[in-house]
Parts: sequence; structure tokens; C-alpha cells
Amino acid sequence: MKRAIVPQSMSALPASPAGAAAAPVTVPGLQRMKREGVRIVSTTAYDFSFARLLDKAGVDLLLVGDSLGMVIQGHSTTLPVTLEQMIYHTAAVVRGARRAMVVCDMPFGFCHGGGVAVMDAAVRVLKETGCHGVKLEGGVRMAETIRFLWEQQVPVLAHVGLTPQSVHAFGGFKVQGRGEDAERVMADAVAVAEAGAFAVVLEGIPAPLARRITERLEIPTIGIGAGGQCDGQVLVMHDLLGIYEEVVPRFVKCYLPDRTVFHAVGRFVDDVRSGQFPTEEHSFTE
Repeated sequence: MKRAIVPQSMSALPASPAGAAAAPVTVPGLQRMKREGVRIVSTTAYDFSFARLLDKAGVDLLLVGDSLGMVIQGHSTTLPVTLEQMIYHTAAVVRGARRAMVVCDMPFGFCHGGGVAVMDAAVRVLKETGCHGVKLEGGVRMAETIRFLWEQQVPVLAHVGLTPQSVHAFGGFKVQGRGEDAERVMADAVAVAEAGAFAVVLEGIPAPLARRITERLEIPTIGIGAGGQCDGQVLVMHDLLGIYEEVVPRFVKCYLPDRTVFHAVGRFVDDVRSGQFPTEEHSFTE
């Protein structure tokens, strides 16, 4: 299998989790983490404040996902998100990140033309946000586009399996790669790796299939709803904090028990209505 070549200009390595403040995470650094068996931690981020918090907590890869169409904008799919919106949010995340690598989703429609069209969009993203790479959904059908971008020194994070931009083609957010369909997903993963993707997100596929893909590819696999044998894991920030309740997939784990954010706001409401906030300590004197 052809191995993705990493340009020498991107050769800095990331800090280990024990030294999270030491050095920025980079493309070859993520690939080194796979070789050394260090799990990659990724979440989505959409603004400066949460990007700063997630970065300080030790997250390696901040993905500015077009999931913002659902968790930020309230759409039922990711399809309405525009390139301008992705640029706006990604620039804010970049300003908040210090160590973490930041990757921007290419929204629906901008990668289907391939060649110069997708390059123009990717250049805008990199120049206007300062992020480190772009993410493209699709496997075999997107391989030539990934190869073209990589040859132009644009780092690409691939995404196969359940690709949300294909929700209508799939007939909903359904698990992919079951039964005979496993070979299609495997072929997609191999195709994007050979095209030069620096890593690949595996979403919504059976855990045994994700394990086989991880073992076969030299580039890192980052799972979401793909079991525990991938090289890393990503969750949508609003899911891991229990903020987004419209759709809660089986693979989501909430790390704020008892919906802490909801109860914190509830206490604020109670304190204001009862007159317990603000008190003298929260007020200015003459």
C-alpha cells in the first residue's frame, strides 16, 4: 500500500499527553502517535472560549465540524452550512487553540467539483482561518480530490463510513459497513489513505470492521461510533457535555453527570427570581 508522504516543512512532533503544553500537535505528530500506540483525543469546537478550554484539557485535535449546522444553528442535517460560516467559526477556534491541531470541515458541495474549485475553497479556509488542514467526506469517489490537495500541500483528514453529508443518500443516519457492505467501507478507507490523507475518521461502522481498517492502514484512524480499537476517538463537544438533546446516538457518552449545565442555569434562574443574586459581593460600591 502506498504510504502518504509528509512534507519536511510539517515535521514537528507533538507533545505527549504528559507534556501537553510543550509543543503543537502536527500532521506527522499524529502519525507518530499511531506508531507509538498513543491514543489520539479529538472533539469538535466552534468558538474561542471552548477551544481554549478543550486545548488546556489536553485535546490533541480540534475539529470544526459542519455539525455546527445541527448543534449551533438548529438544522436537522449538516447540509445548510456555508463556507463562510465554516471560516468564521474555524478562525475563532484557531485563536483559542495553543497546542491542539485545528481542522476545518469542508461543507457540502465544495468538494464535488474537484480540482481547482476545491483548491480555491481550501486555500480560503487555510489563509483566512490559520487552521492546519481540512476534512473531506467520502472514500473512493473523493480519492482523486484528496490526492490533488495533498500534492498542493493541503493536509486532508478523510471521513468514511457514515458520512453525514450523504444522509439523504443513506436514507438517514444509519450504521454503514455491515455484512457485504464492509468491503465498500474498507475500500473507501484504503483509497483515501493511498491518496494522501494524513488520517481518517471512521464513523458509524461495526467495531470489528474498524479494527481491521486500523490494522491495515499506516495512517491514524479516529473513531466515532466505531468501537474502541481505533487509534483515536472524537465526540461532538455538545454530546460529551450533554448539551444537545435532539439526537443522542448510541455511541455518545455524556461526561457531565445529571446534565450539570442545565441544572446550573436552573439555579441561576432560581437565584434571580428569589433575589439571591446578585448579592453585595457581586455589586460595585460608590
